[in-house]
Amino acid sequence: MSLFKARNWWSTVLGEKEEFDQGCLCLGDVDNTGNGQGDGAQAEDLLLEVHLRDPILQVEVGKFVSGTEMLHLAVLHSRKLCVYSVSGTLGNVEHGNQYQIKLMYEHNLQRTACNMTYGSFGGVKGRDLICIQSMDGMLMVFEQESYAFGRFLPGSLLPGPLAYSSRTDSFITVSSCRQVESYKYQVLAFATDADKRQETEQQKLGSGKRLIVDWTLNIGEQALDICIVSFNQSASSVFVLGERNFFCLKDNGQIRFMKKLDCSPSCFLPYCSVSEGTINTLIGNHNNMLHIYQDVTLKWATQLPHIPVAVRVGCIHDLKGVIVTLSDDGHLQCSYLGTDPSLFQAPKVESRELHYDELDIELKELQKIIKDVNKSQGIWPMTEREDDLKVSAMVSPNFDSVSQATDVAVGTDLVPSVTVKVTLQNRLALQKAKLSVYVQPPLVLTCDQFTFEFMAPEMNRTVSFSVYLKGSYTPPELEGNAVVSYSRPSDRNPDGIPRVIQCKFRLPLKLICLPGQPSKTASHKLTIDTNKSPVSLLSLFPGFAHQSEDDQVNVMGFRFLGGSRVTLLASKTSQRYRIQSEQFEDLWLITNELIIRLQEYFEKQGIKDFACSFSGSVPLQEYFELIDHHFELRINGEKLEELLSERAVQFRAIQRRLLTRFKDKTPAPLQHLDTLLDGTYKQVIALADAVEENQDNLFQSFTKLRSATHLVILLIGLWQKLSPDQVAILEAAFLPLQQDTQELGWEETVDAAISHLLKTCLSKSSKEQALSLSSQLNIPKDTSRLKKHIALLCDRLAKGGRLCLSTDAAAPQTMVMPGGCTTIPESDLEERSIEQDSTELFTNHKHLIAETPMPDISPLQGVSE
Repeated sequence: MSLFKARNWWSTVLGEKEEFDQGCLCLGDVDNTGNGQGDGAQAEDLLLEVHLRDPILQVEVGKFVSGTEMLHLAVLHSRKLCVYSVSGTLGNVEHGNQYQIKLMYEHNLQRTACNMTYGSFGGVKGRDLICIQSMDGMLMVFEQESYAFGRFLPGSLLPGPLAYSSRTDSFITVSSCRQVESYKYQVLAFATDADKRQETEQQKLGSGKRLIVDWTLNIGEQALDICIVSFNQSASSVFVLGERNFFCLKDNGQIRFMKKLDCSPSCFLPYCSVSEGTINTLIGNHNNMLHIYQDVTLKWATQLPHIPVAVRVGCIHDLKGVIVTLSDDGHLQCSYLGTDPSLFQAPKVESRELHYDELDIELKELQKIIKDVNKSQGIWPMTEREDDLKVSAMVSPNFDSVSQATDVAVGTDLVPSVTVKVTLQNRLALQKAKLSVYVQPPLVLTCDQFTFEFMAPEMNRTVSFSVYLKGSYTPPELEGNAVVSYSRPSDRNPDGIPRVIQCKFRLPLKLICLPGQPSKTASHKLTIDTNKSPVSLLSLFPGFAHQSEDDQVNVMGFRFLGGSRVTLLASKTSQRYRIQSEQFEDLWLITNELIIRLQEYFEKQGIKDFACSFSGSVPLQEYFELIDHHFELRINGEKLEELLSERAVQFRAIQRRLLTRFKDKTPAPLQHLDTLLDGTYKQVIALADAVEENQDNLFQSFTKLRSATHLVILLIGLWQKLSPDQVAILEAAFLPLQQDTQELGWEETVDAAISHLLKTCLSKSSKEQALSLSSQLNIPKDTSRLKKHIALLCDRLAKGGRLCLSTDAAAPQTMVMPGGCTTIPESDLEERSIEQDSTELFTNHKHLIAETPMPDISPLQGVSE
């Protein structure tokens, strides 16, 4: 049992399947007995229950009947206000006292009511007036049996909580603008009648004054409730309960104090404290807790059996300070604060002698078992052999007869589109199946979201969509991914267990590429070596070569839809292929397509020992140029956004000054503020256009950088003959992001991943492994450290280093788990070694083509090496 738990004094459940709100609880001497209860009544007795035809919004007790100062019950319905008299008769039988309710008067409302408040409006004595707020922001004042007037609150959109302050004779509410607003009763009384709001301006001026707010305070959040508490006759406080804070305001709207709440509140009740000058506040929240604050200090916290929507404090059966709470489903409880003694005693633990040697042996055996299980099964548990849902994708071998490409920007070329069909077959009845398809931009889909309902097993669903190129640059990959998320119902979870299955498909090269003329010269060249005799390029790339009598075509040109060209040459005698282009990143797609098609060709021939290799130097210099260009655009984007923010602040400041000049009753010269405003506006528009243009350039640069990164990873894998698992580690380190964001960029993320590899599986000594990693990622000042780390990674691989996820393959070391991802703070000695390694790599790169001559290539006419 919890120590801080509300002690239940009396409780009951009201109604059946009814809903209650904060206006449904009121504490008062409604039968006018003078002691708040009937003679002989017990707390568990139901004194009176009456069924009213209309829903009840709020109940209040006050002096609502003229000619008497006795208390009466006011009940607010959506279209009616009723005032009742509650009286009791002394019972002569065992049933006890009897209570009756009598309707004194009622008002039919012309507008839908929201809430009400009451008080001695205008300083009247011996009676209470009622003010009702409608759903459209109208305040309707009733002087007991008669209707007084109605006023619309200016700018009202949605009604908020309403309270009356008797000391200042004003109504306080919170508008939909998230402002606390105070209106004097005298101002409301003499303002323009609400029924004449549609009249002309001249008639308005003749019928009353304009409704002006007394004071406002912006609290920045919606309010749940408002309460007025008076210290004494000379001071009172306005308490406002917000969604995340509660505020204490002075009479003039100044903040006395505020408190940020840890949990979402549901109700509150301020009341005077026993300490002079302080106020206690009960705050209920959605965690079934009731907190008691003295000003802003938490004094007590108690647990309730329900979430309270209304809370009151009263005196019942001479027991002072009884806390009455009501939940939204009708749980009414009277409780008090207290503690229960803990009767639990921990049993004595049997003492036994510990054998530390045996414990060490047992611990090592358990660690070995865990390690073997992780190696054999991986991190995730094995799935069932028979899947709940099968997903397959088929790409049409031909283009669409009518291209679905719309709003493309690839020049004068006709952009084709190809249809992809995805078929789903379920084994069991599934729920909420949603298919999401993703391709690499600038490839786009005609539709990328589909929803299915597999109500019965063994159902087939097929959807079709088209893919086409929208931008003027090439995508980093031609592979698409179809992901299906669904829920599988089970006995323990009828709503279903969420699961995900995916299917990948490959788009044809001809979707983004056309046959082109081979180029004689190129700035960037790569040579791929194989262990088998050369294959005719016409066999590998049917449809990309011009008609030729010679079946052994050894040179072929490709032209991407964006305009760039790539030339592929095959040696007739040696086992080499050369790819060349004017742009370094354009080499990737053709090189990857060549290797894939060579592997497929030899697999069809039944040859299993086919392999590719790369004997040249890794082209890091070209790769670093793309990194620098991408980083420069990131820095430029930050500068442009900072400048745009400054101009926006300047623009708003000029607007405020102009508005002040225009509102001034005495005309004054503008002093060229209008000219300055127009110039600043033009600068804001120009900077916004520049930011958008830089974002487009940054996106294109990131796409090109990803293509170049794929190429570098491919070359490193061929160069060092890395296994697929090692290539996957490189891809995870170099390609961690699908896109750049302001918070996290490619440079710092890749630098952190490479730093982790260098300090674990590629480390030279235990000194490097002991270096700790920070938990913060910030944009670097430049790319020099990143480039040094990439060069050092290549050097470590060239000297025999191997990539692995665990540190077992590295030198003897202690396992160091990364606390974050950031760069390694190398020592000066390490920095010098990096510079030497990178210099050596760059020097070797200059001889990339010279070291791999191809004297036996016979190019087509007009094409030379």
